[in-house]
Amino acid sequence: MERMIEQYIPIADMIAKTFGDSCEVVIHDLSTPQSSVVYAANGHVTGRKVGQSFDHLIRQVLLNQNFSNDYAANYYFHTEDGRLIKSSTALLRDSGGKVAGALCINVDTTVLTAAASLLSGLLPSPKGAEMWYGHVAENREADAEMPDHIMEIAEDLIEKIVGDQDVEGMKRDEKIELIRFMDQKGLFLIKGTVDRVAKRMGISKVTVYSYLDEIKEEKSRKD
Repeated sequence: MERMIEQYIPIADMIAKTFGDSCEVVIHDLSTPQSSVVYAANGHVTGRKVGQSFDHLIRQVLLNQNFSNDYAANYYFHTEDGRLIKSSTALLRDSGGKVAGALCINVDTTVLTAAASLLSGLLPSPKGAEMWYGHVAENREADAEMPDHIMEIAEDLIEKIVGDQDVEGMKRDEKIELIRFMDQKGLFLIKGTVDRVAKRMGISKVTVYSYLDEIKEEKSRKD
């Protein structure tokens, strides 16, 4: 773990202890995207463990319409067992201004939602008032032009995911697995990334799209 990333561990612990067992704080080192999780306080909240990769960085942070100043606050997602998680993520930059990592705060809203529902049942409800839970921030339009700083982050992630692998010497299956990882993490939701991935891997756009179609068909068969 880079020292720049490591220095955020006390902050992660402080946040987790301040808000209790329902608050998880995860630190990512994006120099190793395939195993970016380097620290997790209260990892039981979502099951995050050291050695896992990032999940929500692209779909719910970079593509969040409220993403600015290197952070997105108060977006929501559900765990596999159906619990609603309120989350906020801030990017961590190195001394050269490059995105080096991310700090994520995940709060299990189960107890809070139950308490709010109980209170709302005990109190009179103003006419026309609506209570809502589980609101997910709208993402940017897929075809919209991406701000330069988001494209810069995407290009850096592509470079780090490919790393020093010999893409020219890769077998077809190995290339598909690399594309599959990028697809799972949402990289291709960012306009222009197909071009950049094709160029970095020394293959055509058509080949990238054919791999994506193959991945989609394989997933459909499993579902």
